Amino acid sequence: MLEMLGFSSEGWSGMMLVAALTTLGLTFAALLVGAVFGAWVAGAKLSRRRLWRFFGDGYSVIFRGIPELLIIYLFYFGGSGFLTMIGRFFGADGYIEIPAFLIGALAIGMISGAYQGEVYRGAVMAVSSGELEAAYAMGMSKACVLRRILLPQVLRYSLPGLANVWQMSLKDSALVSVTGIVELMRASQVAAGSTRHYFTFYIIGGLCYLVLTGLSNPLINRAEKRFGRSGKTPFASR
Repeated sequence: MLEMLGFSSEGWSGMMLVAALTTLGLTFAALLVGAVFGAWVAGAKLSRRRLWRFFGDGYSVIFRGIPELLIIYLFYFGGSGFLTMIGRFFGADGYIEIPAFLIGALAIGMISGAYQGEVYRGAVMAVSSGELEAAYAMGMSKACVLRRILLPQVLRYSLPGLANVWQMSLKDSALVSVTGIVELMRASQVAAGSTRHYFTFYIIGGLCYLVLTGLSNPLINRAEKRFGRSGKTPFASR
């Protein structure tokens, strides 16, 4: 049992460690992708134009209403099939497969973007309109108001919600195992199937997710205390 759990050539700990790093990288990439789409969703839903609000609402309904696993399947098989069709149009032969990491980051990122959009929208609505009016009355430009007043407060109000999105994306990364990428869930499946110790390696996989969650919670709490109480943010510096 100890050899099976060790870092030797016969052990599986090395693969589990690499898989944990892959899970972290995938989650970080998905969170960044989601931040871009989430900012767009928030801006669209807060827009005065009905068409933009329609697109923002539609994005939220689609990516929050369809199961995450189905979205990953659609991105993986649909995206590869679409690229294969384009390739054949230009004379290429064979099946063009999109890298699993890219598909996972994009799919989970767009899912998290729907939730991040609601977080950002709520944070913007929490900013006092009187502060913005006073800033404009003082002659501040829109860019200055955005950097000095709006973004610092949006960041403070968004942190608790973004912490939940991070936890959700971390768990959703397990679904990307269906594409073949060796993250924690896939590594647990491979190790369990090879050794026939299913309970042992699935428990280890679950503990690894708990460790990643536990390590991220103090960082999140520290950021909330620093930016929430003092009001200092990177945007507010001169």
